[in-house]
Amino acid sequence: MTTTTPVWDCPFHHTDGLEFDPLLKRLLTEAPIARIRLPHGAGEAWLATRYEDVKVVTTDRRFSRAAGIGRDLPRMTPAPIAQAEAINLMDPPAHNRLRRLVAQGFTNRQVERMRARTQDVVSGYLDEMEEHGAPADLVRFLSSRLPLHTICELLEIPPEDRARLRTWAVAMMRMGPGSRKGQEEAKAGLRGYFTELTAARRADPGEDLISALATARDGDELLDDQELAVMAMVLLVTGHDTSTYQLSNITYTLLTHPEQLAKLRARPETLPQALEELLRFIPFRQGVGIARVAVEDVELGGVLIRAGEAVHVSYLTANRDPAVYERPDELDLDRGAPTHMAFGHGQHHCLGSHLARMELQVAIGTLLRRFPRLRLAVAPSELDWDSGSIWRFPQALPLAW
Repeated sequence: MTTTTPVWDCPFHHTDGLEFDPLLKRLLTEAPIARIRLPHGAGEAWLATRYEDVKVVTTDRRFSRAAGIGRDLPRMTPAPIAQAEAINLMDPPAHNRLRRLVAQGFTNRQVERMRARTQDVVSGYLDEMEEHGAPADLVRFLSSRLPLHTICELLEIPPEDRARLRTWAVAMMRMGPGSRKGQEEAKAGLRGYFTELTAARRADPGEDLISALATARDGDELLDDQELAVMAMVLLVTGHDTSTYQLSNITYTLLTHPEQLAKLRARPETLPQALEELLRFIPFRQGVGIARVAVEDVELGGVLIRAGEAVHVSYLTANRDPAVYERPDELDLDRGAPTHMAFGHGQHHCLGSHLARMELQVAIGTLLRRFPRLRLAVAPSELDWDSGSIWRFPQALPLAW
């Protein structure tokens, strides 16, 4: 690294529908390993944007998330989102131990057992939407309800508590002026709630996922009380937040790409593959997530990163890397491999990805079957896109059929 490395000022606040952030595109093209300055945190960081470089940073143990604990690392939000005890800030072997314990209560088989129940819930929501009549807001009738309902059922969160937890989850992901206080209060509220709930489940376990985690052993080890509380909190937030927005984003993207939608309607059995391409294509968040720290000097993509320096990755640009995807900026539902990074990569690959995929398959598949003439009820230019969250999504998605 030399002192002449240019520093890119990166607000990463592109709110024009689901258009790909032109700054991210420039970085991928012009400075694939870039020195960047983010809206919050101290100092600067490196940003890796190419698919292969992102794979290295997310799998090479010389890049550590735990090494950033206690540091004011460059980030998107006023307050850091992750908790010090959370699995998403751990490195192996602590990370592996916790992930093994979580996996015992969160398997593919268990998710598949939920498919029939999820289908019933989706059908009920769409009954209500049809009864309401067009135009109807998909966010109100489906997107804001299904993922929250599903994860709360898994965790056995009492129905009367769910709206409050959702409000806190939304507040945690806000960015921009004046959002820090709400972020910190939301984190404290969630942590307090799950500290009490997990203690109760440990004392009197039931059949839910929290109880399974409270009693799951890795050898002789149980999760300690703080690990259990923070793990339940992470599962609640990550288990519904992005899926909520992606239900709307995927529907919007299909309805604004009629040729691709027609292709899917002609061959509905290709829905799982189509959803993978939609997840690759949609820029579902603003900027970057949690930084890692180099624990020794590392050469990455021809750039020397010094020990102690912060490194971010962009899964969004990795999903649009022309070295990996032909015509990366086109939506092509016939596209096959390689694997996208919408659920992350490496040891911090999303634990709930199979749950999210199941929900999306059931919800989008049912929506398209139920409403063969589904369309936007307003012009795309009339939609109101959220501008204060790390996530990108329409505030409402009025549909007709």
